[in-house]
Amino acid sequence: MKHQRLTRQSWIDAGLAELIEKGASALAAEPLARKIGTTKGSFYWHFKDVPAFQEAIISDWQSRAFAQVLAALAEHGTSEQRLRRFGSLILSDAQDPAFRAWAQKSSTVAAAISQVDAERLTYLTNLLRQLGVTNPGFAQSCLGALIGLPQLKDQADPATAFDTMIDLVLALK
Repeated sequence: MKHQRLTRQSWIDAGLAELIEKGASALAAEPLARKIGTTKGSFYWHFKDVPAFQEAIISDWQSRAFAQVLAALAEHGTSEQRLRRFGSLILSDAQDPAFRAWAQKSSTVAAAISQVDAERLTYLTNLLRQLGVTNPGFAQSCLGALIGLPQLKDQADPATAFDTMIDLVLALK
């Protein structure tokens, strides 16, 4: 049986997909190797052990989340447009809720999320300040909505609900 050669990033991507589909318990060498049709040897070629693999997954997600904030800072458009786009971007990321679920059992993941949330909150605070909304509670509410709306599943369209909240915040300013 011929096995495909995988890169370190291939394993990380496969792990991210499994995290979304099955949760953190799926981030183990043998079941993941079976899922992607290769051997555990390939896994251990790229990672010392499962905790090192999980750290790589966390680092990959965190780097991309920080990059999203940096990219949002460089975007053009009004502050309102940028706020809505940023919300939509976060709400469309299926990995975010998966990491938050994992964080309930992992202090390492919780710390990574806390750092990302701090950057996101700073960005939201600055955007809202540019719109004349200076109460920091509004930025916290926006971040809370971005975290919580995906948890509602089929009860609401998260992007529409976020836009409605932004409409209300702007109407109250």
